[in-house]
Amino acid sequence: MKTLLRTTLALGLAFNAATSWAEALLINGAGATFPYPIYSKWFDEYHKVKPDIQFNYQSIGSGGGIRQISSRTVDFGASDGPMTEDQLAAANGAIIHLPTVLGAVVPVYNIDGVTDSLNFTQKAIAGIFLGTITMWNDPEIQQANPNAKLPGSPIVVVHRSDGSGTSYCWTDFLSKISSAWASRVGRGTAVNWPVGLGGKGNEGVAGLVKQTPASIGYVELIYAQQNKISYGLLQNKAGKFVAASAASVASAAASAKMPFDFRVSITNAPSEDAYPASTYTWLLLYKSQSNKQKGAAMVDFLKWMLKDGQGMADSLGYVPLPDNVKAMVEKAVTKISV
Repeated sequence: MKTLLRTTLALGLAFNAATSWAEALLINGAGATFPYPIYSKWFDEYHKVKPDIQFNYQSIGSGGGIRQISSRTVDFGASDGPMTEDQLAAANGAIIHLPTVLGAVVPVYNIDGVTDSLNFTQKAIAGIFLGTITMWNDPEIQQANPNAKLPGSPIVVVHRSDGSGTSYCWTDFLSKISSAWASRVGRGTAVNWPVGLGGKGNEGVAGLVKQTPASIGYVELIYAQQNKISYGLLQNKAGKFVAASAASVASAAASAKMPFDFRVSITNAPSEDAYPASTYTWLLLYKSQSNKQKGAAMVDFLKWMLKDGQGMADSLGYVPLPDNVKAMVEKAVTKISV
């Protein structure tokens, strides 16, 4: 009898859990890998507050997120590179960009015997990714790092193989500091890389750099920290070598006026303390929501994200929105038609 009771109770609990899952409103999203760690945290924490709302987010890269939201195969997209005018015009409705947090893209490297943080001049970092600086002991790198024992090894460049907002930030930065890069390659979520190996997602680039001697790549700061990969300082517009940090990213954001549509670039900002490869990351939503129930749930989540979620940014290597930008986003959220 006791065995039967336990079995019946277990089946009942399983049924209730399955019923609860089935009744939960599922909101699907896809896009940037850059903010995946904090989005994952937010979705889990929000689900604790609102158990009847479940998020399913696929970290497939900003290019994929833009494609899927444009074709309405997801409820929201995510990107670290703002959509172009052509992309907005081709979308199936009016899409708005909502900034969520800020972050930094850092140069990560795997050089035998070098564990210190290297300084990269703007000429050096552009030359490496253009393929015009090919050896680790090149004078342009060595002179900026006089105490580093740099090997005479060929540099192996690693870049993203998928459409990526991280790539947009990186190529936007390179386009501003190098006329050769701007004319030959340009900026975009996907570009024709002059040299290098491709890795999928921030995870793929971090993994490839970690397993490839004499390599260099670029990833969002949290991926460098989580994977314990060395990352360097970048020379900013003021000529200073700056490390990625909450303060240096916030300094970059403070130097730019936020436009009404939130599509802003903060790379190579003029402030002396600014980290030059800083960026906002955005959620992409239709201004008029076709599914009113999901739209209302998404608006509620966004209000929670702005009020409670911002406090989780620092612990995950991101920077919360500046107060003035947060106020602008709060106002924009109220205009989403549900």
